Amino acid sequence: MSKRETHTIELKAVPSDRFQPTGFPDLGAAKFQKPVGSSNEWVDAILVESAQSMANRFEAVGWSEALQEPVAVLKDLPWVRVVAADDGQYLTSSRTEAHRLASAFVKESTDVNDVDMLTKIGDLLGLAEDTPLPPRQIAASIFALDPFCLIHGVFFADSKWPGQPKIARALTGFIEAVDVREAYSGGVKRDDVRHGHREGVGGSAEGYGHVPYHRTEYTARSITLYVSIDVGQIEAYGLSPVATELLLAIARWEVRSLLDHGLRLRTACEFEPLNDDNIQLADAETLANEIRRLIDGGFPELADSDEPPLVVRWSDWKKRTK
Repeated sequence: MSKRETHTIELKAVPSDRFQPTGFPDLGAAKFQKPVGSSNEWVDAILVESAQSMANRFEAVGWSEALQEPVAVLKDLPWVRVVAADDGQYLTSSRTEAHRLASAFVKESTDVNDVDMLTKIGDLLGLAEDTPLPPRQIAASIFALDPFCLIHGVFFADSKWPGQPKIARALTGFIEAVDVREAYSGGVKRDDVRHGHREGVGGSAEGYGHVPYHRTEYTARSITLYVSIDVGQIEAYGLSPVATELLLAIARWEVRSLLDHGLRLRTACEFEPLNDDNIQLADAETLANEIRRLIDGGFPELADSDEPPLVVRWSDWKKRTK
């Protein structure tokens, strides 16, 4: 049975009880029904923030948008920095790409020795046709490239990577609201220059004129952030004890830091913990100090690694094939 660390954190909407949930194309808000209490009563519920979106938010607390690099406490861990081949300008990284190490911008790049990353990653992971690999070998190689992939998952889906190894997400979170009610409102986009539509001149489709709109927000009896850290999965990687402790400390630090920074998910969707004393996590600074201590101790998985980041150069694939 998998060992799992779970946290159930009650939230409240601020500055009022109304909030705007996530929406999906052709679906809108993700409504469902959920049983509550011992009476087996089913009530209307809504998915306020999906697991995919929460993964992005967990990762974001470890990245400095201003500096385009990991925050100080995580800066000495491996990651891949992607720059433009022509002028060396920063483009993206394994910490910010949706597919992390398997991103097209990473795998279609070359390193300083002009080795393409598709080949380099395959060689580092030891991928070969008709050759199953122990998951522990893959995990150690991924740790040496970017350990965050072992927390947030990565799928080497390209057919040129034999076996197409996949690491599932070990840190999962989502927000649900229970016993919800709609709150309808609306407004108008004003145009003090062109008040109405004139044939052949441009109308609301082009952004001219007064454009009325409506919006649907929600209120709820309860709003909850559910977090799961799959301790069993992280331990099953078979990494050194210090590397295993580090992954768990980072996962906890991301959750705690996100709560401390404030859960402002959208313009009209902001939450804070209902009772901070009920959160069974150490404070962010304590967890950050634990991360620093573990990094300073060193890792056997990084014995042969260069100082991070691994800088790779990307150029438009269309240009390369001309």
